[in-house]
Amino acid sequence: MSDPHILLNGDRLALGMPRQDMLPEYHQWESDVHTLLGYGAPFPEAWESRVSGWERQRGNQGLQQFEVVRRADKEAIGLTTLHVNGVLRTAEFVIVLAPSERGKGYAAEATRLTVDWAFHVGALRMVWLKVLEPNRVGAATYEKAGFRQAGRLRQSGYWLGRPVDEILMDALPGDFPGPSAVTGAEG
Repeated sequence: MSDPHILLNGDRLALGMPRQDMLPEYHQWESDVHTLLGYGAPFPEAWESRVSGWERQRGNQGLQQFEVVRRADKEAIGLTTLHVNGVLRTAEFVIVLAPSERGKGYAAEATRLTVDWAFHVGALRMVWLKVLEPNRVGAATYEKAGFRQAGRLRQSGYWLGRPVDEILMDALPGDFPGPSAVTGAEG
């Protein structure tokens, strides 16, 4: 495996450039049953489709991905994605962590670093996400990173095969908590 190309350092984590040689690991994380449950997806993406998607994503300014790297050992533990709307200067946020790295408090820091980049480097004016209503841990994690509930899409998602509401959350630059890893300044 190649060494990570670090773009932004946080306390325990860093954001780096996604690496093609890590694609099998990324696919494994994305195909984990708990990842699929969190996204409300019924089936994993085929390997061939994931490889084809990787090729299409390179150079797509509307799709900005970051590899989440644990600073202590330089191990990749997840991916974050910003689906950027360049006209409106907004983005949808998505995260996936390696199954073995969940429950360690990494999601909040990875989310915060990505939002920090979005506001302070990407000059976005708003970042939003959807979280399935039963995923209360996920919603609480996003709130720690500065997101606030903005609405709901009724019965638009699936959890354990049942329709559930999706909670819309958004963050504005003024909602950004704590010091910025980009600027070093508060908020």
